[in-house]
Amino acid sequence: MNKKATVLALALASISSIQVTAQAVNVEAGKDAFETCRGCHTSPGASNVYPTYYVPKVGGQVAAYTVAALKAYKTSNRPHRTMMANTYDLSEQRIEDIAAYLATETNGSARAIANGGDAKNGKQLAAACMACHNDDTNTGASNPRLAGQHANYMERAMQEYQSGKRKNALMQSMVQGLSADEVKDIAAYFTSLKGLTAVK
Repeated sequence: MNKKATVLALALASISSIQVTAQAVNVEAGKDAFETCRGCHTSPGASNVYPTYYVPKVGGQVAAYTVAALKAYKTSNRPHRTMMANTYDLSEQRIEDIAAYLATETNGSARAIANGGDAKNGKQLAAACMACHNDDTNTGASNPRLAGQHANYMERAMQEYQSGKRKNALMQSMVQGLSADEVKDIAAYFTSLKGLTAVK
């Protein structure tokens, strides 16, 4: 056997010995894992104690975004004590399963709590946001759906990007120059749309 053939044989042998550990997502396992989250995320009007804002609706959320959000809480890159506590011991597989389950849960309450902002003005201000937040739920989509989300939750998220509490260079650049009223109006616009639901 010549040298090239020997190298090739060794390479093939090493490849064949690699164990494939990636598993397909399991929606039923995700549903089971989500049980501890139901206390907050299944009630359309549940709110965070302090600072007060409504718990986000997650039914029908883009799976890849949910994965990214849960990993951000797990690694403390997104600060929220309850969410950090609930994600610190989640495996990657469990996070993928939860995200897959939530993406399929679209029959819950669509009720979204408004903030009194000017949705018409918000629609104009949000034109630049629509390139990413266009409610795309097709396979491969990774940007979060905002349509139908509670307004004051979105206000809070934009404020956290402005302050740097949430870390995302693109989002920080997009919201940095917005006034409090403009933030409120953008949130009012997305809240007026149909989209996300509270999980049953």
